[in-house]
Amino acid sequence: MNAPHPHDLLWGMTPAALPADAPAWATEVLASGQPVVVRRAVCAAGWVAVGVRGAGRAQRLGAQMQLADIGRQLPPEALRWQGASHWAALQALASVAPVLDASGLAWGPTGSVGYHLASGIETLHAASDLDLVVRTPQPLTRGKARELLDILDCGPCRIDVQLETPAGAVALREWAGMARRVLLKSALGARLVADPWNLLECAA
Repeated sequence: MNAPHPHDLLWGMTPAALPADAPAWATEVLASGQPVVVRRAVCAAGWVAVGVRGAGRAQRLGAQMQLADIGRQLPPEALRWQGASHWAALQALASVAPVLDASGLAWGPTGSVGYHLASGIETLHAASDLDLVVRTPQPLTRGKARELLDILDCGPCRIDVQLETPAGAVALREWAGMARRVLLKSALGARLVADPWNLLECAA
């Protein structure tokens, strides 16, 4: 099993692993066998930071899971959708898949779309956005970022893309913009950087 990365879905966490003051909804989610989502945070060896998703945006709980408890792991890039759907977010996913596949980069849906596809639990609604992660181990020029954003902005709903660099994640919309520095999110927190692929700058 590969080391978990942000946005991966993990199965195997039980209610017993939750803090004593965890809300009842979180206990019910884990008791029903639903997955948790890997989040960015520093943990001790043998542990991974995760988030428990409830029915709505207000039901989100940060927790930690033992790596030894992982029974199944599913990264966003393993999730696809090509069928018909009345949800705009799934229509958008089907429409942008050929463009992203042609880029040669690993990518996949996250957020409510990814959770829905992985778990089968209805987490979508008419106003749902499409959240995507695109793995960019090598620098993506700002010009290429603008080209990609122009294509994605033609979708049937808002599409938000996180570019996953070796140092953390940066929003495609920001990297395609004109600001000299952009917000990089990592396990150590968020900071403004000029080059999100420069490990020395990002760690300074």
